[in-house]
Amino acid sequence: MTLLPTPEDVVRILRDTGALRYGHFEFANGAHSNEYLQVPLAFRHFQHAKFLSVALSRLLRSNSEIRPVIPELSVIAPGMGGLPVAYGICEALRAKKVYWAEREAPGKDYRFRPFLEPEPGEHVMLVDDILHSGRNLADLKAAIESFGAIVIGLAVIVYQPTEQTRDFGSLPLYYLAKLDGSYHANGEGCEMCDSGLPLVKVWI
Repeated sequence: MTLLPTPEDVVRILRDTGALRYGHFEFANGAHSNEYLQVPLAFRHFQHAKFLSVALSRLLRSNSEIRPVIPELSVIAPGMGGLPVAYGICEALRAKKVYWAEREAPGKDYRFRPFLEPEPGEHVMLVDDILHSGRNLADLKAAIESFGAIVIGLAVIVYQPTEQTRDFGSLPLYYLAKLDGSYHANGEGCEMCDSGLPLVKVWI
């Protein structure tokens, strides 16, 4: 593999580390899927964390508009899941800093800890492990922009869209692999249920 892996290379790493599993899964919101992805399982291994972070950073550096602002760039993640990716990208790019926002509870607005708030005019790259519905990144983007900071792009290890995935318009989106799993709201029309495949419930 090279420092710019193919999507197949990335999927292989995710599968070999147990981060990507195939089967019959039910999520906390009741949706059923044939895939379950936890990118942090791959990031437990230093060599994979380094490899994936460097690869994603190279995609960012290739953008002629992003490259000049890298020395002053902030990398922000929505909660703890995206932090390993954010730190890895920040190190690979030699960007300025990393921080994160949190929700008090599901559905609540994002807020920043004291002394971590974005500054007006600050250039920000939003980073997470997965872009699925896009809700977390869209809410975080709104929170950041309310401080007058400027979001210049989105970067994730895996892009896993559905018909309900948020549209970020012209904002650049960078990812190493795209997964097209099957998703069924509330299990409706789930072919895995029809086939009697055992169901595994996952909480996140």
